Amino acid sequence: MRTVKQLMDMSGRTALITGATGGLGLYIAETIAELGGSLILVDKPSTNYSALIGKLKQYKCSTKCIDCDLESDKQRTDLINTIKDKDISVDILINNAAFVGTTDLKGWTTSFEDQSVDTWRRAIEVNLTAAFHLSKELYPQLKKSGKGSIINIASIYGVSAPDHSLYESTSMGNPAAYSVSKGGLIQLTRWLSTTISPNVRVNSISPGGVFRNQPKAFIERYEKRTPLERMATEEDFKGIIAYLASDMSRYVTGQNINIDGGWTVW
Repeated sequence: MRTVKQLMDMSGRTALITGATGGLGLYIAETIAELGGSLILVDKPSTNYSALIGKLKQYKCSTKCIDCDLESDKQRTDLINTIKDKDISVDILINNAAFVGTTDLKGWTTSFEDQSVDTWRRAIEVNLTAAFHLSKELYPQLKKSGKGSIINIASIYGVSAPDHSLYESTSMGNPAAYSVSKGGLIQLTRWLSTTISPNVRVNSISPGGVFRNQPKAFIERYEKRTPLERMATEEDFKGIIAYLASDMSRYVTGQNINIDGGWTVW
């Protein structure tokens, strides 16, 4: 029987991570590198990977950086073709990239009546369609691995409805497209888990609110509603990534795991 350390060893495995330079993506990449894995880092064109590459140097892991705007079907296809044409192995696919919009994006953090169909489509394309597209086209590589795993980064707002009172007196909001796309990603996780088993395991993580210097009023309301009485930090997700990416979870598939300080218990 293998030890816990042996089960967590990811030597010889390669993880493709979308949205790799974002707050959570960076910590996901670092976790895989710490466990001995290799990395394919995917992010939008013109992304500066230097900070992430600098942080990963200490782990001496193999790293490839590929630009891809996941909102573009053509760019996703180019990414897939690059991986296939160069016969790059992919053992773990982490669909982390997300369309989160900005407060000044038209039709996003506004009233339901003013939310736009165009912005809805953009969110669905990045948060759901891209995950389906990459999972479908990279399935042969994942199957060939023998230890293939897909990890979808969803959200607690794909699990439960938002409490809009949290956002009062702030410029923040919770658009329908974000919640719906993340809920769809959780269901895609379940669907894939029974469709491509036993060759590839598929699970999702639903993070709760991550502290990123949000308005004080929002933070106070959020923490008051959370049993652990704080917002998450990126470090809080390293354990679950290590678990789902490694053989520690080799008998786990089709699960959505809430990492939310107890938010969804209520």
